[in-house]
Amino acid sequence: MKFGLTIPFLFLLILTGWQAIGQTNGPSGISALPHQIRYAVIGDSYSNGEGNSPDAAWPAQLTRHLAASGMNVALVANPSRTGWTTQQAIDDELPLWRAARPDFASLQIGVNDWVQGVDAKTFQQRLVVLLDAMQQVLPDTNRLFLVTIPDFSVTPTGAIFSHGRDITSGLAQFNDIIKQEAARRGLAVVDIFALSQKMGGDPTLITPDGLHPSAKECRLWQEVIFPVAQKLLAKSARLK
Repeated sequence: MKFGLTIPFLFLLILTGWQAIGQTNGPSGISALPHQIRYAVIGDSYSNGEGNSPDAAWPAQLTRHLAASGMNVALVANPSRTGWTTQQAIDDELPLWRAARPDFASLQIGVNDWVQGVDAKTFQQRLVVLLDAMQQVLPDTNRLFLVTIPDFSVTPTGAIFSHGRDITSGLAQFNDIIKQEAARRGLAVVDIFALSQKMGGDPTLITPDGLHPSAKECRLWQEVIFPVAQKLLAKSARLK
């Protein structure tokens, strides 16, 4: 029986075919999937969307917005817990955050430290521990941004948590610490403090508990966080 192709020529065709497949799926091939950015969060009720559905929390909204802008971002972990302090974040959130193997992260923490009477020096020490631990995990230490504590004094039930203290000035002091520690590391900070004060004049910006931001307010936060996160990821990608 005669074959239309000689064995050497047939081998050449097979080899060429495998090379073509390898080129198609290689780093420059059109079918290669871009690297997925693994986004993970550490925070408290302001990051988990307390009083709203999980999808309404600003990190979830941010992830969808970044994805819609063309970035391959997935929210892989958000262990934020209502009422937790920086120490609880270190003890209980950080292990879950680490296990998610993130390469992009956000941190919004500190309101419960202030509410529970943690002094400014202790808060700063714990914040340093938390930031150090997060940067040790991230492949790119600059892919971390911080969000300030909102001013809950303007909410209907906020005064309950003041314990006779001035909420606005107390939180402003903690936010200054957040900004200082971020500046030491060259990290981006999104300041939502002034924006959060608008909750005092619009009940649609507050959840039924009279304290936490509504989905609408979370969306407003996300809108100012988005350009910072987008620029951070784009800059990081260019440096690689």
